[in-house]
Amino acid sequence: MTVSHKTCLAKYGPAEKEAAMTLWDVPHHLEIGAIPKRLYCNRDIIPPLERAFANIIDRGLIQQLKTFDGCFNIRKKAQGTTPSLHSWGVAIDINAAWNGYGKKPTMPKELVACFTDADFDWGGNWSMPDGMHFQLSRLPE
Repeated sequence: MTVSHKTCLAKYGPAEKEAAMTLWDVPHHLEIGAIPKRLYCNRDIIPPLERAFANIIDRGLIQQLKTFDGCFNIRKKAQGTTPSLHSWGVAIDINAAWNGYGKKPTMPKELVACFTDADFDWGGNWSMPDGMHFQLSRLPE
């Protein structure tokens, strides 16, 4: 099932409650310069992020991850009226300065694969591209 504001609302409740949020200390072996050492995020995004970060390290792509531009942020979708998945902390943005909303993404395919191989969907494939955006492709049961 595709992750949407409706599936997040059903699983976690209103975003304002922050029921599924946690402060995650990124393990030392997964520290990448652009990634903060602590992330406030949904507990369900941690295992896929661990896999994505490990992929980046294992594939020698650390230099391609230039900036970490956020995870948790209670707000509406860009150009929309429904809550963003960032409101539940199940999405992240990276390399935002080079991959603006509505612009042609410049995210390297190899870096995108580090996330999509770890169960994320990439916003760069959308009809209105959001090349900085990665979100969980499914919520765990």
